[in-house]
Amino acid sequence: MQSNPRIQQQLAAWVEENKGHVILGTTAQYIPELGKADPSKLGICMLDEDGNYYCAGDTDEKFTLQSISKALTFIALSCHYGLEFVLERVDVEPTGEAFNSIIPFEIHRPNKPFNPFINAGAITVSSLLPGRTSQKKYEYLLSFLEKLVGHPLEMDHDVYDSEWKSSHRNRALAYYLKEAGFLEIEVEEALDIYIRQCSIQVSTQDLALIGLIIAYDGYNPITEEKFFSEEIAQVAKVLMVTCGMYNSSGNFAAHVGIPAKSGVSGGIMAAVPPKLHSQTYEFRAGAGIGVYGPAIDVQGNSAAGTMMLRQISKEWDLSIF
Repeated sequence: MQSNPRIQQQLAAWVEENKGHVILGTTAQYIPELGKADPSKLGICMLDEDGNYYCAGDTDEKFTLQSISKALTFIALSCHYGLEFVLERVDVEPTGEAFNSIIPFEIHRPNKPFNPFINAGAITVSSLLPGRTSQKKYEYLLSFLEKLVGHPLEMDHDVYDSEWKSSHRNRALAYYLKEAGFLEIEVEEALDIYIRQCSIQVSTQDLALIGLIIAYDGYNPITEEKFFSEEIAQVAKVLMVTCGMYNSSGNFAAHVGIPAKSGVSGGIMAAVPPKLHSQTYEFRAGAGIGVYGPAIDVQGNSAAGTMMLRQISKEWDLSIF
């Protein structure tokens, strides 16, 4: 459903304008199955508080969550055990290193991973999900996500298999976490649940809906359901601003200014909180955004998707800063 043709037309125009930026990236070749994606694809979906979807470009594509799942697993775990429990085990500090780096542990020797969005922190969070086995942990997370989007979700088994076979760095990180006492389960189980969550398939519409719920502090303004607390949502949004776009998070915050989490499949989930004092009227009451553009830059973010969000945020005054 959409109620404003002008917004729809503008989004379609911006997708076409930004498609040229796909040449600034390439698909994630280090995960062979992701490397097969069509790098020319670009799509966006925005959802407002009244349930109006505005979608343009390649929005019929399904893709895997990859690192976007880190934000959602953090929220799911916080819902079950409480935010204090989670923050006792992972911090909320940026690292300045690559998302899969082991350097911060070797140099700083922290008493817990720096944040839940680096791979070490994400593997730790995943391992703590309720359930005695990785299958039960996965089922808990999947059920939580399905409640958010309102329909069944599936895992892409080809991506899972490809990632399992190529996850040498993550396996090394997991062994380091185990040796340091951060993991309460075995390495292979921790890696299994982590790769499972990364391999869950979604659409831009799904990301837009979850982004809207996060923007509204855990509340779905369309169905009037409350899924998680304002406190959990606020910490998640802070992490999305400071750590959500890998090592481009500071640049993204400065030029886009919207809480967001990206993944190497080319997806971006963004949460635009209500901004009633804005000088423009587009999405003044907030919005959720889902982007798909599998050509990623050297930091791991959708090259064209990031440029498109920069343009949209500027033109419609969506920055929270």
